[in-house]
Amino acid sequence: MSPTGQHIPTNPPPWDVLVLVAHRLDPKTLAVASCVCKSWAASMSSDCLWEPICSMHYPSLSSLHWADPSVPFRRLFSMGFTASKCRNRCPPPPHLSLDSLDFIIDIRALRLPIATVAKPGEELKLELGPNNLFQFDIENTSPDHLSVWEVPCLVRVTWNVVIKGWGGVFTVMDCNANVSLIPGAEWWFSEELPPPAGWCVSGGVSGVVADMKVVFCGQRESEGKLRVEKASVGMLSALSWRYLSVDDGLRNSWGIKVPVSCSWNWRKLLHLRDLVNPALTF
Repeated sequence: MSPTGQHIPTNPPPWDVLVLVAHRLDPKTLAVASCVCKSWAASMSSDCLWEPICSMHYPSLSSLHWADPSVPFRRLFSMGFTASKCRNRCPPPPHLSLDSLDFIIDIRALRLPIATVAKPGEELKLELGPNNLFQFDIENTSPDHLSVWEVPCLVRVTWNVVIKGWGGVFTVMDCNANVSLIPGAEWWFSEELPPPAGWCVSGGVSGVVADMKVVFCGQRESEGKLRVEKASVGMLSALSWRYLSVDDGLRNSWGIKVPVSCSWNWRKLLHLRDLVNPALTF
């Protein structure tokens, strides 16, 4: 604009100068420059500019361009940048804390009850080790006994988690196995959890495995009967096969919503309430 108020046209910089400057720009500045106008967008989005940038930051994604040449390097860089931001983002805290839950373990053989073990979450929280892992030993204080079967029989184990106040229930594990019930026996049960609601994963799996070890007493008691000594429960990563932290266990498990059917929910809650140890107070 001249001092007299008249508009003085200015010539845009030569394209060869723009290209020389563009080669020295960082990805963020290149992206901003491509928003100036259509001609700048075409120039600043060129593969000759974004190929070295994409190859330096995300070399594995750069190889995808040769599989599908229609995908520009700028798009591949954008995909890699977005994925890295999501990967580095801190996960949200779990919606529920351990002390707001109660664990209920039910063990049956040939449809006959063996033991029902219940423990409040606040007691489990006090027993956490220094590594803060989602792994707990639940002692069986119930006097229930069972006859000893030397031959394998069908055993069903169920691990339910109840929100205090009977606000909801989540079945972590419900599986069957043929085992021999003998003194001192230790049996492992495992089952992969479904993904939390809202997760988009192939195959409907979460990569988190719930496991349970049932330990029987080493000696027979009165009338030659056998009692479950304890049940050890935990959650592991299916990839590393290591126990999750408590927060990761809560985040992966109880992100799943309780069934919306109130009648189904309350039938299950009332059934569990009849099974649990009377000493457990909700």
